[in-house]
Amino acid sequence: MKPHSVASALTSALTGDGRALVTFPDLATNLERREAGIWFSKSRSAVSYPSHGNQACYQIEDNSFWFQHRNRVITSLVGTFPPAGPLFDIGGGNGFVALALQKAGWQTVVVEPGLTGAMNARHRGLENVVCATLEDTDFRKHSLAAVGIFDVLEHIENAEQFLRTTRELLVERGRIYITVPAYQLLWSPEDQLAGHFCRYSLGSLTSQMRSAGFEVEFASYIFALLPLPIFLRRALPSWLGLHTDAPNAGAEHQTGAEHQIRSVAVQKVMDRVFRWELRRLERQIPIPFGGSCVVVGRS
Repeated sequence: MKPHSVASALTSALTGDGRALVTFPDLATNLERREAGIWFSKSRSAVSYPSHGNQACYQIEDNSFWFQHRNRVITSLVGTFPPAGPLFDIGGGNGFVALALQKAGWQTVVVEPGLTGAMNARHRGLENVVCATLEDTDFRKHSLAAVGIFDVLEHIENAEQFLRTTRELLVERGRIYITVPAYQLLWSPEDQLAGHFCRYSLGSLTSQMRSAGFEVEFASYIFALLPLPIFLRRALPSWLGLHTDAPNAGAEHQTGAEHQIRSVAVQKVMDRVFRWELRRLERQIPIPFGGSCVVVGRS
């Protein structure tokens, strides 16, 4: 099957029903459907992500200001820069982003190497779930209309090569959507715990994307309020030697608690800033600083 025919067949299979099943044999040669209706790769590669990470996120995503605002940002940008077909959420975790996109009317496929995350995505009601790394799926070249890489790139040691591989899988002018944590200045033991290799600036991220052959359509920071709290709570104590050991379960609990806003006044301020961010992004006006970067590109 020709590359453009593969993409057309997939789009046709999903049109009108975001929950429709994808015929993955038309897209990849290394996948087989097994338990719970999940597609698994026949080979398994290691990933730089803690084995308990997906379950830890699953417990906080629904009530986390961070996950909720990131979803609103992603959904808004996908609406502004729409994909030409189904969006493949690479490293899609528990399907939290994919479900939000599906509810907004976009066709989604979760590609998640962790079994826990893949099972959680199915539990959330997502039909199109692949348990595999991107490399192990063996997707055909030029077969994917769009991909999302949401807080995944920082887990990959050779990120530029990963972007090159991703570009080869996209159809001509296919879209890519990326979020990553911002500023190496904010590096802390929590990054180590999460399996990060680096944090990014918009300059470093867009440079990697262009080197990999992407055209950058839009780039911005988000979470404008977060750099100072992250620096004070995480990075500065590490600089001062107050984190003497590798992060442990206590640190994980602290990280989970940071996703909850207990002050009504703080919540009001954050809500106002988040609405301001969304208005700027809808008008395609970049935000000059923030705790995360978001970029949209084309192959």
